[in-house]
Amino acid sequence: MTRDEALQLIEGLNVSPNILKHLLANEAIMRTLAKKFEPEKVDDWGLAGLMHDADYEFTAKDPDKHPYMVAEKLKSLGVSTEIINAILGHANYTGVVRDTQMAKALFAGDNMAGLITACALVQPNKKLSSVSVESVLKKFKTKGFASGANRDEIITCVSELNIPLDEFAKICLESMQGISPELEL
Repeated sequence: MTRDEALQLIEGLNVSPNILKHLLANEAIMRTLAKKFEPEKVDDWGLAGLMHDADYEFTAKDPDKHPYMVAEKLKSLGVSTEIINAILGHANYTGVVRDTQMAKALFAGDNMAGLITACALVQPNKKLSSVSVESVLKKFKTKGFASGANRDEIITCVSELNIPLDEFAKICLESMQGISPELEL
């Protein structure tokens, strides 16, 4: 599946603008991390980030179906098992083992994208350009801030990816800053 095909699928699902921005942020993070771990698979990693929550709104009333709905759709389109397992593994309750770097990166990066977005939204100008790694790390320690961004999942960047938290925050922030116009942040 190409990126254009994935975007068409997302468009057909009529995802909200906020979910689309979340998907694009994760795609950017995953592409950057792929360059570090598996440069030959940048497109695959990007696809995992782009599609991981594409069914989120459709499964909101029955969250046990997320991310199975999107995984089944991708399977029917011939998307690789590695990408599908990364998507399934990003939801901790699926029981799918995160046994690839791709899966581990998506698991940690998903919540970091949310935390960074929240950091941008509290800036006076609501721009990623005003967010620093230091501010992300400070907000990371503030439990009440962006409480939906699971810190336990983010911190797996250290144990599962061998990337210190400050470096991971920098990678994710710079990835998102690189597409700030698309994120409207």
